[in-house]
Amino acid sequence: MQRATVATSTNPALTQALAMTDSLMEGAVADLSRMIAVDTSFPPGLGYDDFADLMEQLVRPLGFASERVVVPELLWHVEGGPAMGQRTNLIATRRTGKPSCGLYFHVDTVPAAPGWNTNPLSLTRDGDNLCGLGAADMKGSIAAVLLALRCAAATGVPLAYDPMLLLCTDEEGGLYPGIRYLAEQSRLEGHIINFNGSADARIWAGCFGLFNLLIRVHGHTTHAGEGNRTGSGLNAIEGALPLLQALNRLKPRVAERVSALPPPPHAKGPLRAQLGIAAVHGGTCGGQVPSLLEITVNRRYAPEEDFEQARSEIETAVRDALQADSELTVEIDLIGHLIPTRDPGGPHWPRWQQAVGAGFGYPPSQFQRWGAASCSDFGYVQRTGMQEVLLGGLGRPNRMVHSPGEHTTVQDIASLARSVLSYLAADFEPNLIPEPIGSQP
Repeated sequence: MQRATVATSTNPALTQALAMTDSLMEGAVADLSRMIAVDTSFPPGLGYDDFADLMEQLVRPLGFASERVVVPELLWHVEGGPAMGQRTNLIATRRTGKPSCGLYFHVDTVPAAPGWNTNPLSLTRDGDNLCGLGAADMKGSIAAVLLALRCAAATGVPLAYDPMLLLCTDEEGGLYPGIRYLAEQSRLEGHIINFNGSADARIWAGCFGLFNLLIRVHGHTTHAGEGNRTGSGLNAIEGALPLLQALNRLKPRVAERVSALPPPPHAKGPLRAQLGIAAVHGGTCGGQVPSLLEITVNRRYAPEEDFEQARSEIETAVRDALQADSELTVEIDLIGHLIPTRDPGGPHWPRWQQAVGAGFGYPPSQFQRWGAASCSDFGYVQRTGMQEVLLGGLGRPNRMVHSPGEHTTVQDIASLARSVLSYLAADFEPNLIPEPIGSQP
């Protein structure tokens, strides 16, 4: 990996601030440790208020005022669904009259999967590596941005933009992500950098959508010794086997659908639609016929596909798989949905690309444009009229994102901090700032 270089600047304060990212790094690591210790895993998403408490503590010394915005329960609640607790989003602002630049983070992580060799909610440091749940996706990015803002404040770097921190809920497949609610309530300003992305030299081309369906198969409970007779027990797990087989047959047919989105350089082929059985829960003990089986199905759909058709295809396969004379009943609920993000290009991208190149040490020739089958909640933002979305972050193919051993590095946090600091600074590539000169006090 290339060692990041400090961007050249005619402003001594910016040069000093960029160099300071290394000397203040231990504070960023301490911030990340505190963030990882707050369990914000979704599902269920019970830690959002605690995380907002922590973030208010961290941004207040930087002069930010904060506001909590709660997504109404009627928008996200599904009876028996996975989401629980208040969906608390935090907006932190520091207004001086300059144009706003939104800095977006989703604060939720996936749940810790089996296989961790360390406590996923305790930051573990091994040399340059920082390991913990959410270290790369995406609490490490929050630590990097706070580091950038501290360096700017310590050196008096003039900023081109007023930063607006957007710390949002339910990106990990939620039914009504926090950034969607903020966008629909007209709470977003200026333009936005989304840190749910890569530390690579990447120009974002957009991404797939996804939805999660919760399928509940109902039978009848009885003593296991009574068997599975009609009028007595009705085994929901055994009865659902044809349903599971039908989903498995559908999987390769879905994967035949290829997207025109350019794939990542590390991909082995074009981006394809995906169908997967993500979770199965049923039964209680060996002495009881199970009366309920719950199956979570994840479907990633290309921008060229129609959501309603993709959903209907799965629901039809499920219902057709159950015999017409079966006493089993089935319910199917949508419990999570992110729509595709279209081409997010716009006038701020050239300068952001320059800032990322300066922060990470990437030459312009190294940048490539690609999309992803991974998903974003910014399709909802685009639907309200804000088409341009800048993308950065700490993701890399070897960072074990969503897996045991998820990690980032001290070097990448420092490099991202330098990228953000450069972009926010008024002295960095001022000729590429698209706002009128008069709007730069």
